[in-house]
Amino acid sequence: MPELPQKLDHTFTALIGVNVKDEIWPCVEVPGSAELFETRRSVRVDATVDGIAVRDVGLLVTGRGGHMLSLNATLRKRLGGKEIGDEVVVCLQRRLR
Repeated sequence: MPELPQKLDHTFTALIGVNVKDEIWPCVEVPGSAELFETRRSVRVDATVDGIAVRDVGLLVTGRGGHMLSLNATLRKRLGGKEIGDEVVVCLQRRLR
């Protein structure tokens, strides 16, 4: 386990919408997250979504071994009203815990 906080530079593009128990949640799945974080438990990060900073946010486990970032209504409004099916660019900048 690396010493925390840990600087990250993990940028990806994803569609909003993750299937959780046959329900689509307004989240984005983080590709390769289990390997990146070396855990299948939730982690906290600093990130940007389409250039908007989100600080000390939790990445939830997907139930399939990966992680997802929840995009709440307030953040989606700041993103110009983006909803499920829209594309965003996410940059994970720092792992906090």
